[in-house]
Amino acid sequence: MKAPVLMVLHQEHSTPGRVGRLLQERGHALDIRRPRFGDALPETLAAHAGAVVFGGPMSANDPDDFIKTEIDWIGVPLKENKPYLGLCLGAQMLAKHLGAKVWEHPAGRAEIGYYPLVPTSAGEERSTRWGVTWPTHVYHWHREGFDCPTGAQMLATGDDFPTQAIGVGPSAYGLQFHPEVTHAMICRWTVKAEERLALPGAQDRIRQIEGRYLYDPHVSRWLDVFLDHWLDEGAA
Repeated sequence: MKAPVLMVLHQEHSTPGRVGRLLQERGHALDIRRPRFGDALPETLAAHAGAVVFGGPMSANDPDDFIKTEIDWIGVPLKENKPYLGLCLGAQMLAKHLGAKVWEHPAGRAEIGYYPLVPTSAGEERSTRWGVTWPTHVYHWHREGFDCPTGAQMLATGDDFPTQAIGVGPSAYGLQFHPEVTHAMICRWTVKAEERLALPGAQDRIRQIEGRYLYDPHVSRWLDVFLDHWLDEGAA
């Protein structure tokens, strides 16, 4: 029987989306925890196959106790060389744990919608090893970015927020984008947080849905292959 994967979520009704579904298809149970609402995080990941920390409307710079607890806790998978995947806020928390800055765009710009992703030479090396190219465009919902920490590899870049994907050690990754989003999630986010679509740089709802039809098939293929290698690298 395969070990469960820890899923750290930040809102009461958040779901692990496509990442959760793909891991379940691989035979992993999902150990869902919400530290914001009082759930404890494990002292070790010895009984888990890995951990995924998802996004949320809060900032890695917020003073809340649960934010500080999660940032400190990231030392557990790093020390144990367990697969860690940080998505948006989870990537920013990884960067902050490693001493890098998390910052708002100086012109107040946001990335909400589909934007280009440009792999670095290190990112190209990994995609060659994985056997799947990086997506050309990926889905975003954020107005903060992060610097690449010392000791991490920059794997992909972008325009307004240059750090888009980092690798740390054998099996820790931070992705500024959201490969886990489903069509239903995009519809929900663009309705419940419609006011965010007025931010500079944000795409309107129609453009986001058009972008999904254009770009998501490749994102879906990439994520499917990436998760296999992410889990295998941690087990190696």
